Amino acid sequence: MGEALAPLLRAHPGKTGIFPLADPHDAFAARIVLAQTAERTLDIQYYIWRTDVTGTLLFEALHAAADRGVRVRLLLDDHNSSGLDATLAALHSHPHIEVRLFNPFRFRRLRGLDFLTDFSRVNRRMHNKSFTADNQVTIVGGRNIGDEYFGAKEGLIFADLDVMALGPVVRELSQEFDRYWGCGSSFPADGILPPAAPSRIEELAAKAGRVEREPAAAAYMAAISQLPFIHRLLEGKLELEWAVTRMVCDDPGKGLGLAAPESTLAYQLGEVIGDPVSDLELISPYFVPTAAGVSAFSTLSLRGVRIKVFTNSLDATDVAVVHAGYAKRRKALLKAGVRLFELHRKLPKRRRKKRVGPFGSSGSSLHAKTFSVDRARIFVGSFNFDPRSAQLNTELGFVIESPALAREIEAAFNDQIPAIAYEVRLSRGGRLLWFEHRGGQLIRHDTEPGGGFWKRAGITLLSWLPIEWLL
Repeated sequence: MGEALAPLLRAHPGKTGIFPLADPHDAFAARIVLAQTAERTLDIQYYIWRTDVTGTLLFEALHAAADRGVRVRLLLDDHNSSGLDATLAALHSHPHIEVRLFNPFRFRRLRGLDFLTDFSRVNRRMHNKSFTADNQVTIVGGRNIGDEYFGAKEGLIFADLDVMALGPVVRELSQEFDRYWGCGSSFPADGILPPAAPSRIEELAAKAGRVEREPAAAAYMAAISQLPFIHRLLEGKLELEWAVTRMVCDDPGKGLGLAAPESTLAYQLGEVIGDPVSDLELISPYFVPTAAGVSAFSTLSLRGVRIKVFTNSLDATDVAVVHAGYAKRRKALLKAGVRLFELHRKLPKRRRKKRVGPFGSSGSSLHAKTFSVDRARIFVGSFNFDPRSAQLNTELGFVIESPALAREIEAAFNDQIPAIAYEVRLSRGGRLLWFEHRGGQLIRHDTEPGGGFWKRAGITLLSWLPIEWLL
């Protein structure tokens, strides 16, 4: 891999090659290819890893890499690892695989007891997402590992965004991974999980084989193998955007509440990006601006900055309580001059190939986390615009100095987003109205679409509770 990339890096000194992974199939394929072509190391960290089709196949890809002699380090947040203990213990038993858990639960079966006895620690999670091969190529963005993130299931499909990167920023990320790997919140699996039987890891390989033979999985993998992206990647013919790229990342000490303010991602973003001058276009599935955020947006708007926000509608969100934190601020945001767009939920049938600007397929729920500033630079990563990302969870992302990528986000707001979102506006009397483009007509909704009376009432009740800091 290093030999193949060396001529490209020499031709673009000081810059990082960026390839957006907007299509969910491309995003899965890129991870599989990196696992299959790695020669020395795979360093991987995630918040969620499912044991569904794509999760099982990626676990087996790590196992196969380790069998070739690749050193595999897998760092998982423990919050969503319920049911994974036996699988993780089996992987950890391989001589070339080491698994660590971030902020592990002491009570493996009754995890609620940890929230009762150690809430301040277990309420802090590692939300970082990265997949790095040979310290040469990495994938960073919003996707966790699971079928809903890779377009491999019916029902809920997330519209998401990663970037594949090669160049100087990958060395920065590798160093940061080492910090997380050795931090006070990361614990080796063999100190937490019961030991795996010697035959268990081979059972994982057999399970992956059975999964691959299932009709739905076989059809999915057949589609993956035919992707033009795969062939361009393997032949070294991908068209990359070469740009100065900075990594921003929380200090891992944040997992224990020990990070200094200047070591947080939110602070670093302010330092790297500065104050917007003309435009701010923000895409966030879990958008909880708080009173301070509304005030900041209002100040920017008064200075002439045009602000657009795209988030989930009540019907599209997969976390209703977070929507309550956003809903209570809608009127204030609109009065401040912010334009609000909310994805309306559509079942993904017959839409899988449809693209929605820079963040992939239309899906049925938004999960991409990106924003563009002054049509010149963008952020892509795991950071949601909410108090949890800013204050509680650790996060990771890239700031990319690329007018070309910024124009893609601008084009999405101008062209694609209005077609698949409600635009929220204020009536002359100060009431919220939702406008939807449908069949060439502009439809007005006088009540929040996608939720019945009781659902809307529940959101209103949640918005009254003093829980915004948890969202």
